[in-house]
Amino acid sequence: MPTLRLGYVGCGFMAQRVHLPNFSSIPDCELVALAELRPELGGKVQRRYGIPRLYRTHQELIADPAVDALAVSAAFSAQAEVAADALHAGKCVFMEKPMALSVEQGEEIVAAEREGGARLMVGYMKRYDAGNELVRRYVRQFRASGELGRLQYVRNHGFLGDWVANIDVPLEQTDEPTPPMAPARWPGWLPEAQRGAYADLLQQYTHNVNLMRWFTDAEDDVRVKVVDLDPDGQHGVVILDLAGTRGVLETGRVSYYRWDEHTQLYFQHGWLHTWAPPLLLRQAPAEVELWRGMAHEEQQTTRLIPKLAWTWAYKREAEAFVRRTLDGEPYESSAADTLIDVRLFEEIFRRHLGI
Repeated sequence: MPTLRLGYVGCGFMAQRVHLPNFSSIPDCELVALAELRPELGGKVQRRYGIPRLYRTHQELIADPAVDALAVSAAFSAQAEVAADALHAGKCVFMEKPMALSVEQGEEIVAAEREGGARLMVGYMKRYDAGNELVRRYVRQFRASGELGRLQYVRNHGFLGDWVANIDVPLEQTDEPTPPMAPARWPGWLPEAQRGAYADLLQQYTHNVNLMRWFTDAEDDVRVKVVDLDPDGQHGVVILDLAGTRGVLETGRVSYYRWDEHTQLYFQHGWLHTWAPPLLLRQAPAEVELWRGMAHEEQQTTRLIPKLAWTWAYKREAEAFVRRTLDGEPYESSAADTLIDVRLFEEIFRRHLGI
């Protein structure tokens, strides 16, 4: 079997706690190079994972002919530029969301794919959750058969909480200062005072909007209908038209020790309800409930358990990147699909600001 020789850019929290352990555990993946601007930290992480080569910059790593593909998790202002450079060089890329801070930057990344002949996969790990995959399969089944009537309402509630779930993967640290980053590519219409709120809403709830689109097979046929957010831009409600189905996004933060996120898809005669685990809780996919309420019959509520009952969405997305890069099949979470979400969040926040 072929092996994907992977280079990784960045040694931050997500790299060390999630992505490097996952990629290093995949038999068909070999970590061959690492890039980190902080040399002492880079050296520590290199030794922990036995990575042969350490570079200071991502440009040096991209130029290494032994690197087949690249993964990156870095600051918002940096990772999109890293991805574009690698794509221009013809190397496939896995990157954390958000793909870009603006539509303009996202369009440049999609253009870099075309020009370099490579592909980008964005880390929408909720699409690789075994429970969510089960929900999507049932939604498609019920829509095709019509047995539960029309899909008429989708609701995603995300009031956040503790997403780290006490993950105990070792985290190498040094006292080296954080290197300066290139200026972020903000939307031209966004006031400077609103940049933090916009980035917070985008980086968290792009997951939730993308999940609703994926469950309903609403690709680019999505419209923003209503935006009702508090002045902080974080708490409130967004109403979407998901290819003819109303979708409601509920956003907020509470001092909850666990994680309060769930999605419900209402048919005329039933629903599917899925509860998301804390993001870094390993080996725990989403929990799923199915209610069947056909008239003149006993109504039933069933707990559905995916066959892959003890899996982690982050690990499965890493496996999907390696597999699809090797076999050439399309990525489930592509750059073109992600660009739709960037457009939607620009519109959501513009409406919030009344611009």
